[in-house]
Amino acid sequence: MIDKEVILIANGDLRLSANRTCQQAQAEMEERIVAAFEKEGVSVKRGHTYDPEKQHGFIDSQKYGMEVFRAIRKDAPIVVAEAVWQYSHHILHGLYRHRGPILTISNWSGTRPGLVGMLNLNGSLTKAGVEYSTIWSEDFEDDFFVDNLQSWLSAGRISHDLSHVQPYGGVPQGAEQTGLAFAREFRERKAIMGVFDEGCMGMYNAIIPDELLHPTGVFKERLSQSALYARMLTVNDEEAREVYDWLFDKGLKFEFGSDEENELTESQVIQQCKMYIAAVRIAGEFGCDTIGIQYQQGLKDLTPASDLVEGLLNNRERPPVYHEESGEELFPGEALPHFNEVDECAGLDALVTYKLWHRLGYPPETTLHDLRWGRHYRGGGVDDYVWVFLTSGAAPPAHFIDGYRGAVSERQPPMYFRLGGGTLKGISKPGHIVWSRIYIQNSRLKFDTGLGEVVELPKEETEERWRLTTPQWPIMHAVLKGVSRDQMMGHHKSNHIQVVYAPDEPSARNGLYAKAAAMKELGLEVSLCGEI
Repeated sequence: MIDKEVILIANGDLRLSANRTCQQAQAEMEERIVAAFEKEGVSVKRGHTYDPEKQHGFIDSQKYGMEVFRAIRKDAPIVVAEAVWQYSHHILHGLYRHRGPILTISNWSGTRPGLVGMLNLNGSLTKAGVEYSTIWSEDFEDDFFVDNLQSWLSAGRISHDLSHVQPYGGVPQGAEQTGLAFAREFRERKAIMGVFDEGCMGMYNAIIPDELLHPTGVFKERLSQSALYARMLTVNDEEAREVYDWLFDKGLKFEFGSDEENELTESQVIQQCKMYIAAVRIAGEFGCDTIGIQYQQGLKDLTPASDLVEGLLNNRERPPVYHEESGEELFPGEALPHFNEVDECAGLDALVTYKLWHRLGYPPETTLHDLRWGRHYRGGGVDDYVWVFLTSGAAPPAHFIDGYRGAVSERQPPMYFRLGGGTLKGISKPGHIVWSRIYIQNSRLKFDTGLGEVVELPKEETEERWRLTTPQWPIMHAVLKGVSRDQMMGHHKSNHIQVVYAPDEPSARNGLYAKAAAMKELGLEVSLCGEI
């Protein structure tokens, strides 16, 4: 039985602008949470105060987080309430050795990325071996929320329906043999993962320890974002202009303005073109098979955003890049799989996917998305729960309706990207996909995968979903086969989800089975999720 008082904390972003922007949504959510607890006879005490100078009430640094936890009783019930993106390391230290029950809560809203933040915290706690419960709600009055809250208050834990998760098994022999042969060759050949600094935005769950990564045959090349910036300075304007002209000729539209503070400008895009060239050249120099740029904290203070760069890297059809001295084209005709925000779990997944899909003869372009939000949609042949998969610009044009011609580059939101830079925005084309996630639990690499379908929604619905989330970013309307909203939220151990297209549904199923077999052979514990 939970005490008659719980401690509520609100972990936040490191960026002041993000915390200020999301403060109102956080306050409104907390008011509803407090009311829900009080209805059950439990009072809520906030573990830290609103800061009038900063104009927000979030824990905004690891230092401050430690101050907060020094004043919290070690066995007190703790509620972590999230209506904003949060940096897990701000509070992980306190939760790591906390003895009382822990509950993570988020509002079901796409406008403020609390859901994404909560999923990241959940994945980080899972990796750290910290027991916790989790719950979400639109209004904190629905039966699902109330019933689960009562369970936590009475037993200190919540058990979600995870019947959609099944252990590896039933894999057709042909697909299994393909996956096994691929994995053995992959591990024997070995691969290099280029990491431009680790731990982006507090994502502890996104760092794979070397001792878990090496048995797969993948080894990190630890690179510095300062080296990437220095290499950008060696790229001349003419080279960058050639990349820009290539994109323009392919039909990519740029929404330019003149206000550097709030609008996209050509000079910002030219800097992004220089970053693209520099990244490819460094990858070629170090023999990287996949790379991840952190961008946040450091690089964000020097250059425009990296997301246009990342989307180009993930596409086989992209502007050519040549070695400075030999003139040799680097990675001709191939993507250089990029894992957004240096999510190494996604990086390993992307690399295996890209190479295996090549082997299968399927389109190999792959990307991660944020598992951002969703709602049921009925109309135009669709009657299902349709997720909003959204990323900050790293999706490849090969995924979009009409490719480059269906894409537009818009300025990244100033709240997150002070120096601007363009996105690579498009609507993902209808088709069959395989989704997946690598994560760490009980000191083991684990792999979940399932089938999905990207559906086309009316323009008005797409625009509404963009308006309710982040309208500058590429979007995917995804239906997950045999997995409900609450099953997905109750089990998924990350803010990110990896996706790749297949030519048709039988091909997607064959690819899923082959990839599951490959991951198992590489040493991961595999689960098949939903209807396979």
